[in-house]
Amino acid sequence: QVQLVESGGGVVQPGGSLRLSCAASGFTFSNYRMSWVRQAPGKRLEWVSDISSGGDRTLYTNSVKGRFTISRDNAENTLYLQMNALKPEDTAVYYCAKGDAGGTRGQGTLVTVSS
Repeated sequence: QVQLVESGGGVVQPGGSLRLSCAASGFTFSNYRMSWVRQAPGKRLEWVSDISSGGDRTLYTNSVKGRFTISRDNAENTLYLQMNALKPEDTAVYYCAKGDAGGTRGQGTLVTVSS
């Protein structure tokens, strides 16, 4: 069965960086577009970014453009999200999703941006 395991979250000060990882198994990872979504406390799920199956096309929500970078390693079945210049409003549980934002998600990893 599909399994997605996110890691890399934590507490970071504003302006700091984190790199999230998502280990995928149970499906042919290299055949699927993958997404990152997030849910801030008390808010709805929000799409953050996605990447084509081959990794050559990426999209970002406006609020993270220029600060976040999505990437993937198809040989390792792993999805990444490099987050730089973090802001308090980036605080959320981050999930990777198989396919688009509505796809199967993992358990999430908490990112807290606070001084």
